[in-house]
Amino acid sequence: MNEYQFFSPVDVVFGCGSLSKLHTLKMPGKKALLVISNGKSARMNGSLDRTIDELKQADVSYVLYNGIGANPLKSAVEEGARIGRKNGVDFVVALGGGSVMDAAKNMAMFIPQPSDNLWDYANSPSGGKMTPPNEMLPWIAITTSAGTGSEVDTIGVISNPDTNEKIGIGGMAGMFAKYAIVDPELMKTVPPKFTAYQGFDALFHSLEGYISNKHNIMGDMIQRAAIENIGHYLARAVKDGNDIEAREHVAYANTMSGYSMVVTSCISEHSMEHAMSAYHPELPHGAGLIMLSKEYFTFWINKHVCDERFIDMAHFLGMKDASKPEDFITALLELQKACGVDDLKMSDYGIKKEEAMTLAKNARATMMRLFVRDPQETTDEEIAGIYERAYR
Repeated sequence: MNEYQFFSPVDVVFGCGSLSKLHTLKMPGKKALLVISNGKSARMNGSLDRTIDELKQADVSYVLYNGIGANPLKSAVEEGARIGRKNGVDFVVALGGGSVMDAAKNMAMFIPQPSDNLWDYANSPSGGKMTPPNEMLPWIAITTSAGTGSEVDTIGVISNPDTNEKIGIGGMAGMFAKYAIVDPELMKTVPPKFTAYQGFDALFHSLEGYISNKHNIMGDMIQRAAIENIGHYLARAVKDGNDIEAREHVAYANTMSGYSMVVTSCISEHSMEHAMSAYHPELPHGAGLIMLSKEYFTFWINKHVCDERFIDMAHFLGMKDASKPEDFITALLELQKACGVDDLKMSDYGIKKEEAMTLAKNARATMMRLFVRDPQETTDEEIAGIYERAYR
């Protein structure tokens, strides 16, 4: 399959020290909504002060919003948008990981719209499925973690706890960032556990894209680069957060996996995890994906829908002598062990085995668009079976 459409207008500024270049870029406005997480990291590691200084040098004023959690909520996006409207901001700056970027790009979309309900623009069972009538605000991504690739795509994953929906909102060209600052030095303080979770999230974006029914020659190139760099460098970054070479390569892989979602697509593993963390929001997204991964990819290997592609991916992960699809599972589990995430359990996050069918139905109902990119059609019973076999 060598047909693809690839449009990515994001001006990516990559490399150590790239945050210090922010003030040299032409700003898309004069007053920014500066969005950070509800944690302490941006303040403690100095990235917030540095970003504020860069904005001041660029003659930009700002309003700070720090209400974003690990799985960003609909209510938090709406609150940030209200603050942005009240203060008359004309663009948005995201300083943080994937959750902050997902929330910020939705604020940039939502601030100029007439509605007070973000879900009017959600394409989900309870969503309004409306197209935003007004032009969106520009936004700038300053990523402090390597996991989602959200700095270069147009989707922001948001949770609605009232409806148990965790879905991607957006997809419009207007939701591409104006600039993406990818500075590996900002990632040095990410704890080992979360370095692993985020790195595997980036990995699964590309693994899923490589076996999707939308795979193509452009996606193959991007995904190979992402998988190889994660395979070679993630364990090093987990072991030593100050290993700047490892941080650089994992950051690069993360951005490549963002491009993977632009030119191909994730598949149903991501839908399945979104269902898990919709019902159990304390579950980190990357951790949920790791929990599912062995049984999920084994399911497709047993279907023999893309044997050669699984062998390819084993090679990309560093298993030079891989000769059968099952070798990919071996390589994947070895990487999980090397990163110290091979013992994750759903039960530790309150998930029960008997939830399997509920999760399967929720995953398909809320994010059917990823199921249609699977290598082959599935049933709810098959998806529930993956949950059950992955349960510990």
